[in-house]
Amino acid sequence: MAALPSIEYNKTRFNMAGQLNPNLLLAVPLAPLAGAAIAGLLGTKFFGNLIGRAASHTATILGVLVAFIISAMTLMDVMDGATYNGTVYTWMTVAGIKLEIGFLVDSLTAMMMCVVTFVSLMVHIYTIGYMHDDEGYNRFFAYISLFTFSMLMLVMSNNMLQLFFGWEAVGLVSYLLIGFWYTRPTAIFANMKAFLVNRVGDFGFILGIGLLLAYSGSMNYTEIFAKKDQLATLLFPGTDWMLLTVACICLFIGAMGKSAQFPLHVWLPDSMEGPTPISALIHAATMVTAGIFMVARMSPLFELSDTALSFVLVIGAITALFMGFLGIIQNDIKRVVAYSTLSQLGYMTVALGASAYSVAVFHLMTHAFFKALLFLGAGAVIIGMHHDQDIRNMGGLRKYMPITWITSLLGSLALIGTPFFSGFYSKDAIIEAVRNTHIAGAGFANFAVLAGVFVTAFYSFRMYFLVFHGEERFGKAHHHDAHDEHHSDEHHHGLAPGEKPHEAPLVVTLPLMLLAIPSVAIGFLTIGPMLFGDFFKNVIFVNTDIHKGLATFAEHFHGPVAMGLHAFTTMPFWLAVAGVASAYYCYMVNPRVPAWFYDKFRVIHTILENKYYMDKFNETVFAAGARVLGRGLWTVGDRGLIDGLLVNGSAKLVGWFSTVIRRAQSGYIYHYAFVMIIGVLGFLWYFMGLPFQK
Repeated sequence: MAALPSIEYNKTRFNMAGQLNPNLLLAVPLAPLAGAAIAGLLGTKFFGNLIGRAASHTATILGVLVAFIISAMTLMDVMDGATYNGTVYTWMTVAGIKLEIGFLVDSLTAMMMCVVTFVSLMVHIYTIGYMHDDEGYNRFFAYISLFTFSMLMLVMSNNMLQLFFGWEAVGLVSYLLIGFWYTRPTAIFANMKAFLVNRVGDFGFILGIGLLLAYSGSMNYTEIFAKKDQLATLLFPGTDWMLLTVACICLFIGAMGKSAQFPLHVWLPDSMEGPTPISALIHAATMVTAGIFMVARMSPLFELSDTALSFVLVIGAITALFMGFLGIIQNDIKRVVAYSTLSQLGYMTVALGASAYSVAVFHLMTHAFFKALLFLGAGAVIIGMHHDQDIRNMGGLRKYMPITWITSLLGSLALIGTPFFSGFYSKDAIIEAVRNTHIAGAGFANFAVLAGVFVTAFYSFRMYFLVFHGEERFGKAHHHDAHDEHHSDEHHHGLAPGEKPHEAPLVVTLPLMLLAIPSVAIGFLTIGPMLFGDFFKNVIFVNTDIHKGLATFAEHFHGPVAMGLHAFTTMPFWLAVAGVASAYYCYMVNPRVPAWFYDKFRVIHTILENKYYMDKFNETVFAAGARVLGRGLWTVGDRGLIDGLLVNGSAKLVGWFSTVIRRAQSGYIYHYAFVMIIGVLGFLWYFMGLPFQK
């Protein structure tokens, strides 16, 4: 009898086949959507501001909270063996191809659902304090809740159509959020840049989807994966390239745009023009991780093409190393963290290229928590500094903002891979997997991820020391402004002379404290089941006979404690120590060293300051080409063909025809009678063959 309550409990969550309840799963994306609708329609001018701020943030937070609770329940059920893969709604069937909305909920999806909803919940709560004085308060809550809905639809999809819908939806809402302060020219430029760069990646993405649809006859993941061996034997028409290689590279080009991989990374640093909460949401758990998730989901296809994996590996290595270099020279606190995101996304991509998909997803999870913590910590600093974002105007904030200080320190330690912190387990797993990988490009990738450890530690603690330690540089009559050339509004005015920073309110610091817990502990608790257990069994597929990187690492893994203790004797640990020590010496002990480097290596500094001239290259080549193409299409296509030939030409033709026809309108009845008789005879001849054919 004691077991009966447990049985009844399970029956409410499972059906007889051990599947999850689809109605409960449907509530996960719909709850944030309902909150977005309430805040966006009733809380804005659209319906006349029918509800106030409290109702708007309550509705959206409640929606995300419901989604998080159900996601956590779903994860527990999935760990007990439950799954779901089914159609929720069939939109239409065209030539046997089903266009439908459906959910695939397994361990990968359930983990992503929990990460997305938890980080989103923290961001929603944090927004109450950060956006307190903003006129667009209700509109912002509607946007971030809609953003959460879009990402949930993406990760829960079981088919390419819904994946593409979620993919485009997060891009659209990110456009609205990056340009949230639409009166700023820089914000408008940044959101348009993000939108256009993502369209480049999305063009490749839809080509990849089209190829898989054309040769598999389906958009459903399960049906495509079932035909992977057949697809692996096909060649791309007119070439000797493997069809799967072309399809996987096209899919990854979509990931390059969404997950900001070189050279489609240029939009992400400029996305800092949006409010800090959305910077945390975009960079931590949602938009930029979509590409990583997608490639991991498509592991059965990528495993069949070493060429595609090598391409992924090299692109990730370039991003991991060279974007880290850019973080060294940034003075805007949010941009330092943004370039850190770029570099860490490169690490995840390297893991994908090394066939260590589970490690990439593991780093995605740990990174979501400590990067959200660092972004929200940066936002708390910005509040305390009265919206001054330049780290050269800070210093000594530790005693004024103790909660922000300690949580930011924990986030920084996790980021640089300090043993026993969450980032250590995922980052070291990537380094080990790459070290044991032997596909083309693995040598460069191994160097990049090792060098990136030093670079990450240096720029992370450069920011940490300049913000929280050393001389108090705020409240000066003349201060630096990282936004001098961009901003002149009230959001970037800084502290007046004599003013002191202040700790942010509890509604801001509470999410920091809650995010600090997984930033420290989640890696230690989950590395075993996620990388070496059955957590991703039958979800992520690796050909261990060929791609042995993760399998070799598994042979030397003896638990998280042993791994943490062993780290003190490894090169990555001492590279991180060297990076922290170098930052301390350069910015706390002898500030003349950075000035000396700037003087001696001014050319390198100029290259870094201009972000490798990628923006200018895009403006000169692609934007100029687009302008020439657009001008040609306007002149030849619009003015010549459409206006000249079709519109004006058809009007002239009708006018000429009317001129000819009106000559027959004489006004004499016998003329009209004669035409009628001729017409009747013509009909008789055509239809009856009488009397002229006799």
